[in-house]
Amino acid sequence: MTTEQHFLLQRVQPAMVGLIDGSLSTLAPIFSVAIVSHKPLYAFAAGLATSIGAAISMAFSEGLSDTGELTGRGNPAMRGAITGVGTFLGGILHTLPFLLPGYHTAIVTAVVVVAFELVALAWIRWRFFGTSFIRSLGLVSVAGAVIAVVGALVGAGV
Repeated sequence: MTTEQHFLLQRVQPAMVGLIDGSLSTLAPIFSVAIVSHKPLYAFAAGLATSIGAAISMAFSEGLSDTGELTGRGNPAMRGAITGVGTFLGGILHTLPFLLPGYHTAIVTAVVVVAFELVALAWIRWRFFGTSFIRSLGLVSVAGAVIAVVGALVGAGV
């Protein structure tokens, strides 16, 4: 395996898994709480807790998934740390707008941040993994939209 392949497998791929998971898995709870409560600070608390919890979960999941000896995926603690940090970043970025006091401003800002995240994820996939930017953007956008709609429906139905 080349140095570049090791870097992709042991650093970029765990970071990508974390960023995708954090960006997507936190959408439903954040938007659900925002819609049901109309209180940005409640959504921020839900987003912060979800980002931290997901980061810890993903760090352990990645770190315990294999030792790295047979697969060449590298040190499990390092992979877990990278995945955990990526997950936290992916979740906290669209949580931060809920520190804004206005409900509508916070929602709109969070949606804009989510759109930026989806474009960034597609770019990372294109840059490091040679995937089609448009296809990647489409896939992550569909996943994000489905999750956001589920969160909104749960929030609206409570």
